[in-house]
Order: sequence, then structure tokens, then C-alpha cells
Amino acid sequence: MSSVELHKINFSKFIEALDQCKGNVWLVTAEGDRLNLKSRFCQLLGLAKIVEGGMVTEAKIICDNPDDDSLLFRFNLYGEKVLDENAENE
Repeated sequence: MSSVELHKINFSKFIEALDQCKGNVWLVTAEGDRLNLKSRFCQLLGLAKIVEGGMVTEAKIICDNPDDDSLLFRFNLYGEKVLDENAENE
């Protein structure tokens, strides 16, 4: 499993990207916390954790499914247009 580091993301679009993922997606913080972002509750906790004081702190995303890893990596690089492309391909 590889990891994706988040940079300047739109959180509402990030939630849409998570909804398109097929397997478990884990948020791993610098403190070692692991939250499954497929759960709405963990999404709230995880996003609150990485946005402290209005700044995005260090966090990594680890996916069980390599296709999800690819989707989130491309989302991180190219933004929300990846979501439209992915929806068209399904």
C-alpha cells in the first residue's frame, strides 16, 4: 500500500472522491491515528483533525484498493475534473 499526501484540496470535492472509492480509505495522522474515511463519522473526525486552526496539518491517505489510490492521487494533482472523468468511465 502506498500513501497520498494531501495538498490544498477542496474538502467537499474530496468527500465526493471518497464516495467513488471502492475499498477502505485510511487517514493516518502524524500521531499515528488511523481513521477509515469510508465512514461519515470518521470523515468528520478526520477532516477536523487535519484542519487545525484553519491550516491543513500533516496527514497521509492509505487505500486498500490500488484503483482508489490512483483516483485520490490524480484528484490531489488535478482537482475535481478527475471526479467527472471517473464517473464517465463507470
